[in-house]
Amino acid sequence: MSPLVHVILFEPEIPPNTGNIIRLCANTGAQLHLVRPLGFDIDDKQLRRAGLDYHEFSEMKVHDNLNDCLQTLPASRLFALTTKASNHFHKAQFQTGDALLFGPESRGLPADILASLKPEQRLRLPMMPDNRSLNLSNSVAVAVYEVWRQLGFTGAV
Repeated sequence: MSPLVHVILFEPEIPPNTGNIIRLCANTGAQLHLVRPLGFDIDDKQLRRAGLDYHEFSEMKVHDNLNDCLQTLPASRLFALTTKASNHFHKAQFQTGDALLFGPESRGLPADILASLKPEQRLRLPMMPDNRSLNLSNSVAVAVYEVWRQLGFTGAV
């Protein structure tokens, strides 16, 4: 069965965030992709603790760079989640197999990656004015559940 959505974490830095996202992917049918360099070791105790025993229920792939990752997803439409976008996330029409790209916790996605995407591929989660950003694992959860909602919660019990 193909994944509901692909979650791509570009150079994630904080193990508990990635652990939470592992658990989220296991519970929603999303596939997780990590793009190096990682700010932690895959065997990190905090990563395992946050993911609990969900590692066995989620498929996680680690890629050396973003291009390598995207080459494994040729049929996926790519959307970058960023505070530097003007298009609100909930207005996009998602399809099974789409890919959601998230940047590192401390700096977000690099300008060159954002510039390589069309404006309609750059999406933002609504927030109150003058706030910087949401926590990475919270942002991924909001995004994945909106995709799943639009797809009728396929496969849910």
